[in-house]
Amino acid sequence: MSGKTINSAILLLVIGNAMALISDVFIKLLEPGAPVFQFAFLRCVITLLLLLPLAGQLDRTHLFSGIKVHAVRAHIHLAGILCMVVALGNLPLATANAVFYAAPILVMVLSVMLFREKLTPLSVFAVFSGFGGIVVILRPVEFNWAAIAALASAFALAINAVMVRKLPKQQSTVHKLFLNYALIIPAAGALALWEGAAWDSSILISALGSALFILGYNITVLLAYQQVDANQVTSAEYTGLIWAVGIGWVWFSEVPDLWFLAGSTMIVVPLIMIGLKSRRRSQAPARGFNPNNQRVTSISS
Repeated sequence: MSGKTINSAILLLVIGNAMALISDVFIKLLEPGAPVFQFAFLRCVITLLLLLPLAGQLDRTHLFSGIKVHAVRAHIHLAGILCMVVALGNLPLATANAVFYAAPILVMVLSVMLFREKLTPLSVFAVFSGFGGIVVILRPVEFNWAAIAALASAFALAINAVMVRKLPKQQSTVHKLFLNYALIIPAAGALALWEGAAWDSSILISALGSALFILGYNITVLLAYQQVDANQVTSAEYTGLIWAVGIGWVWFSEVPDLWFLAGSTMIVVPLIMIGLKSRRRSQAPARGFNPNNQRVTSISS
């Protein structure tokens, strides 16, 4: 599965999103009242250790290029991890993940606000439908701190995604991830010390499992998008919601209700429509187009 064909790239994304859900399961299996800051610190340290074998991909001549943006993204990422732990610990697995899928919608809104991008009518529909879907899933009567944490986690994901544009374009994905986690650790460690919780070995196991599988997700995304245009396969990312429903149902006996199904549809379907429209546009040959000269674009997230 090299990701060099559309089908193999889609398969990689399906597997990757399953791995991301397993990472969420490790978080959800934390004992009630488990020290959140200790978990976040351990997960970040373990992730950095797992990245060490790939240190050869770092650009040592420009190791700290864009350090200010990296630092802001790192601390937003830390806030997102903390909010994600709270959300997954108190909401059904599928519900939390459905709210996390608000991130692509928020990216569109932030792109308009920060970069003066123009939204298409379909994108505007996706924004309003997505926010409506969140309201349907959470419903005002069930809106609590866990729901706020899920929304905050989605905001953190969206802000980090938008800020990628401010990073040096020549930096590899490994370089970005390495700096991100290296800059997180001091703040995460300080919060863990402030928390003052006793050492809990079970948290180490959860942190290891979560870090391993989320890193696996990042690698599959890298392989999938490396040689195939993102708009051709990105809709496969939304299979994560299917995994969330399935795992939540089987493992945690969380049966989705009609509110969840309706709200998830309002969030995901417009995003898939945007992806399919972009795919058709990219596949339509322009006037004078020579298929033999087509060049596949490589991207790094």
